[in-house]
Amino acid sequence: MRGLSRTSLATVEERFNAVAGSAELGTLSDELFAVADLLDREHGLRRALSDPARPGEQKAATVRALLEGKVSASTISTVEAAVSARWSRAGDLPDVLERLGVVAASAEAESQSRLDEVDDELFRFGRIVAANPDLRRALSDAAAPESGKRQLLRDLLGDKVAPTSLRLVTQVVAHPRGRSLEAGLEGVGQLVAEQRQRLVAVVRTAVELSDAQQERLAAWLRASYGRDVHLNVEVDKRVIGGFSVRIGDEIIDSTIVGRIEEVRRRLAG
Repeated sequence: MRGLSRTSLATVEERFNAVAGSAELGTLSDELFAVADLLDREHGLRRALSDPARPGEQKAATVRALLEGKVSASTISTVEAAVSARWSRAGDLPDVLERLGVVAASAEAESQSRLDEVDDELFRFGRIVAANPDLRRALSDAAAPESGKRQLLRDLLGDKVAPTSLRLVTQVVAHPRGRSLEAGLEGVGQLVAEQRQRLVAVVRTAVELSDAQQERLAAWLRASYGRDVHLNVEVDKRVIGGFSVRIGDEIIDSTIVGRIEEVRRRLAG
């Protein structure tokens, strides 16, 4: 993406990061993929939701009416941000939703300590496809039913790969979106590799953080660490005031309990 779309992508990613921390990431990924696929099929809807002449709030209201009760609040919030932004081309709208679907799936794998595994499995599957023309034709055949391709992937990969790997490969095969199979797998693999460079922060707090609070916290952590930070927010009633953030082995503890423990340690020392 270039120019206007690149700026809009950054804005939508901010909203996505704010809501993803409290979302069921696998569900969020599947729903974002589904909305991207809907916009690819329904050209009129895609044009209407990416029309820069229409007010953003009007387009967001259309999204709410269309998706309310069918997908999660996190998905609706992300899609609202996407349709309220301005894009250089209408096709960039479903592109960014699919991209964030990949990011959500990658974040789920990361939370399970399986992101390296997913990265490796996507690479190896791409090699298998390249070495097997019959398999490539079966998965790329535009006339073949989607259900048959999904079943073939389940038979081939099933419990042999991480669930995230199967989810991402299935998206590329079932919805090529004008890409060759090789290009689709390579693009998804690049996004997964990018996520490996992000930091993941586990935030413990006594109450839910609002979107604005999560955005401010993510921005502060990004400025502090010089890298994008994905927030996984855990509501813990044992936390009395403040919050704690764990990034890898480092803990930033601003809870009242944490401060009391620090005072105790100093007194004991």
